[in-house]
Amino acid sequence: MRLYLLAVNPTDSVTDGFLPAARRLGLDVTVLTDHAEAHRHAYTGLPGAPEVLECDVHDFREVVGLISRHGIPDAVFSNSDHLQTQCALAAAYFGLPAKDWRATLRAKNKAQLRRDLAAAGLDTVWSAELAPDQDPAVLLKSVIPFPVVVKPREGVASEDVSLVTGPQELLRRCAQVQHRRAGAALVLEEFLIGELYTLETLGDGRVRQVIGGFRTTLSPPPDFIEEVLEFVPAHPRPVVDQVLAQLDAIGVGLGACHTEFIVQPDGRARIVEVNYRAIGDHCDLKLAEILGIPYFEHVLNAHLGRPLPADLGARTDLRAHTRAVCADRAGTLTAAPGPCDLHVDGVHLSYRPVRAVGERHEHYRTNRDYLGIVWAIGHDQDALRRTATEFVAANRWEITP
Repeated sequence: MRLYLLAVNPTDSVTDGFLPAARRLGLDVTVLTDHAEAHRHAYTGLPGAPEVLECDVHDFREVVGLISRHGIPDAVFSNSDHLQTQCALAAAYFGLPAKDWRATLRAKNKAQLRRDLAAAGLDTVWSAELAPDQDPAVLLKSVIPFPVVVKPREGVASEDVSLVTGPQELLRRCAQVQHRRAGAALVLEEFLIGELYTLETLGDGRVRQVIGGFRTTLSPPPDFIEEVLEFVPAHPRPVVDQVLAQLDAIGVGLGACHTEFIVQPDGRARIVEVNYRAIGDHCDLKLAEILGIPYFEHVLNAHLGRPLPADLGARTDLRAHTRAVCADRAGTLTAAPGPCDLHVDGVHLSYRPVRAVGERHEHYRTNRDYLGIVWAIGHDQDALRRTATEFVAANRWEITP
């Protein structure tokens, strides 16, 4: 059976998650990407390395054309934020299990997401849209409920997301983002106050299952860097029901979905954004370990048209704490620990570098500032926090300007 996997840049989710799962399922994989050499390099030495073909994956017509010339597909799949709509359209063209392209568009386009949730009568978040290259001053013609969040309409990973508190700061911030992202539309949104969580779901197009989520601790404003995540096996049922109702309105059903939402003090759950793919930053790999399920196989099977088991058999006794070590300045990373796995007092601690020693980077004030990620998995949440904190304190990361 042939799986076509659409991708932009190589990711751990694909290299360490979906590709090994595809091998275990006996699938032949063809990766379609506009970064072919980077993928070929990433898969060097990988058992059963996939075929990699250059393709303008941002254009679904090119995807359909290449697949038609190359060979009949059994599934078309992507875990990229940027390619869900193109993948949905290509899969539907070949009569294969496909996400509703309208749902993928709503999830990616944050302005459309707000409009459609409001039209469904489920949640109205104040928002405004700034078209590409439009003068930010036009925003000041309306009443803005400061503070508000400014972010790219189709952005990912907290990049260029900021909290602004007044008109002049808003104009300055919008101009900065427009300069960095020529041609990108921006969104202003009401700042939602409350605790930040995620909901992770799996669906086969008929049944959707909740497999837990994370509680997220962010950096202080004005940035929104995800610094700490802790696994939550089950959110309160009223909260889950509110989020699922909003996902129903969006049309989310097939495969993996990673939803970020705020729980306000009154118990109201309000969606921050919907990422219609698996959670990233190693969390999907650890989710499979925490739950003890073939997570990546389940996702691929759903795209092959196979039903999910009625009972996934997920374990519920493990907890997890993950902490990102972040750069606090621009410069070259000149000292940092290497990857390691430790067992300390019943805690499995793992550390994986994100940035190599010798690399120079700017200070992004986003998740791209990650130097490495610490994971602690075990049964006692306090022990996990303590073990991760002690590991960070015992090691050093040096950045030379």
